[in-house]
Amino acid sequence: MSDVSMRVSGSDLRLLQVFEAVVRHGGFAAAARDLNVSQSTISNHMTALEERLGFVLCQRGRGGFRLTEKGRAAWDASRRLDKALQDFSSDVASVRGELSGELRIGILDAVATDPANRLSDAVKAFGAIAPNVTLVIAQERPQDIQQKVADGLYHCAIGSYRNRIDGIVYDRLHEERHSLYCGRGHEAFSLADDELTDERLQEMPFAHRGYWRDEDTLRQLDWRIGATVYQIEPQLILIQSGRYIGLLPDHFAAQGIAAGRLRAIRPADIGYTCLFELFSPANRRVSDVAAAFIDTVKRIWRTDAGDSASPGAVPAREDGSKFHAALQISA
Repeated sequence: MSDVSMRVSGSDLRLLQVFEAVVRHGGFAAAARDLNVSQSTISNHMTALEERLGFVLCQRGRGGFRLTEKGRAAWDASRRLDKALQDFSSDVASVRGELSGELRIGILDAVATDPANRLSDAVKAFGAIAPNVTLVIAQERPQDIQQKVADGLYHCAIGSYRNRIDGIVYDRLHEERHSLYCGRGHEAFSLADDELTDERLQEMPFAHRGYWRDEDTLRQLDWRIGATVYQIEPQLILIQSGRYIGLLPDHFAAQGIAAGRLRAIRPADIGYTCLFELFSPANRRVSDVAAAFIDTVKRIWRTDAGDSASPGAVPAREDGSKFHAALQISA
């Protein structure tokens, strides 16, 4: 029978490392190759972990590898434990006067071409003061990124999303303009803007981002949704096919415009501006490493924008009263 008030030991951590490899590789065989042990050793370790926890972690057999519901919960908990241990190592190094360990940063897709995004400059400046810190930068979906900061999976993140959650501090960084585009070969490509009326646009298949809930607020058009994506790059592919219209960041579409593969449709009156912000935890002590990086981000963006437009913290509010004027649908 498992101990309900389980204390994690060194042997438990070894079992969890095996579990992590199994989940990451989607099975025992690949995990065994990665860890340079036999498949029977992996199986024995997994059985020992299940006995330690008191429940089955995964289904394995002819049907393939699959986490159980409890296994998925254990996997999420083990990831949080791993991050906490890494943060502990960073904190101990900070006590010794060192900035070292791991810094985890979340970002959105299609941001590298934005001249207003100063993350590369922030990374360079941070590297000068913390050369021994290992950076982990991961791309996330807009609807997930804030919660993962609140849960501690990321120390901070840079993103844009309309809905806010408790436990996050929001620091304004920059704005990003999105316009409506079509690809070469689309019926709208060679038409003048005054020919592309609302009624005509509403008849054209629209490439929709699945995390949007009210894109009709961008403009009073009844978009005819013909395809759904969850990242901007797949949306660009659909638009360049010549079958769909869709909203893209102007900086991301610029190369296609220059090459003659894209054109903007009525950019003066169709489109929106979204606000990019720095997300950091409000209810949890930030490590010295994370605090140094957050300060660096604010300084770099403030230097770019000037003191009059310096980033300002905007705490989460359930009533939405702190929303900025810029429409925050998402990047």
